[in-house]
Amino acid sequence: MKKYVCNVCGYEYDPTIGDPDNGIAPGTPFEDLPEDWVCPLCGVEKDNFSPAE
Repeated sequence: MKKYVCNVCGYEYDPTIGDPDNGIAPGTPFEDLPEDWVCPLCGVEKDNFSPAE
């Protein structure tokens, strides 16, 4: 599973960790995040993320 990084603040979404503070279980691929999920640091939407290098 690929990591994604926020283009605004640099937060890295790691699917092996998920986003447990916001109800996203470990093992959840970025593509399977809910459409209303936002960056937990700066609040931007999923379309402001890019695949991590």
